[in-house]
Amino acid sequence: MPLKPSWGSRAFDSVNIALLVAFALLTVIPFIYVIAGSFATQKELLQRGFILFPTEFSLDAYKYIFSTQTLVRSLLVTIYITVTGTLINIFFTCLMAYPLARKDMDFRKPILMLVVFTMLFSGGMIPTFLVVKQLGMINSYWSLLIPSAISAFNLIIMRNFFQQLPDGLEESAKIDGCNDLGIFFRIVLPLSMPAIATFSLFYAVGHWNTYFNAVLYINDNTKWPIQVLLRQIVILASGGIGDSTAMDAEFAPPEQSVKMAVIVISTLPILLVYPFLQKHFAKGVLLGSVKG
Repeated sequence: MPLKPSWGSRAFDSVNIALLVAFALLTVIPFIYVIAGSFATQKELLQRGFILFPTEFSLDAYKYIFSTQTLVRSLLVTIYITVTGTLINIFFTCLMAYPLARKDMDFRKPILMLVVFTMLFSGGMIPTFLVVKQLGMINSYWSLLIPSAISAFNLIIMRNFFQQLPDGLEESAKIDGCNDLGIFFRIVLPLSMPAIATFSLFYAVGHWNTYFNAVLYINDNTKWPIQVLLRQIVILASGGIGDSTAMDAEFAPPEQSVKMAVIVISTLPILLVYPFLQKHFAKGVLLGSVKG
């Protein structure tokens, strides 16, 4: 017979639920406000200030920002950086983490110490910029992909995940004639899909939100990712994202709605990816973090 929870336990649960609901509202309400503002008219935004549901539905902001190729081009650039960068990250992270998880690898501890050292100290912005410049990667997408090819933190967690795989699997594969590459690609990687899916999302979100490195290394505005374009529109109030001549004669760009519409467009795609990987999240991260 289940025990009846005490009043103290119920009070504790009630406080927790109230705090979680309040935190959820603080998180969700600003996003709802941005979405509602992107569909509101400029007049309503100026009169009401804060709205969660527009009384007059308008698509003018979206028609305006899609009247030129500027936003679409930046979106395509961001998608390219996100997909390519994530594949590079996962490939190099797994390729380095697996040998470091093998106990028979020579110089494993010194290499791990070097990896941990990079987590504590870095060259800094100016030396990194000079290295990227000397390698000829300024104004190249490689400047956004190569310097961040491996995250030391994710590498260590992935290594811990590989260490938890049973040794018997590798021994059985070797008895069947499988070499080291075969074990890695045919045995280890298929068993590591929860961790790979989790870190793919981590890396993908990082690339999607690429902003500072793009400002440093990309001078050509036709190669700007969406976050840099968003900065031009929201903070600097410039960018020429739309073409007013393609709209009606009396059309005036709704400045606030345009800013909110660009924020929605730049945020929505990466949010849509999360539900497909969410089921791997807890399992993928926790399995790699239990054993040090």
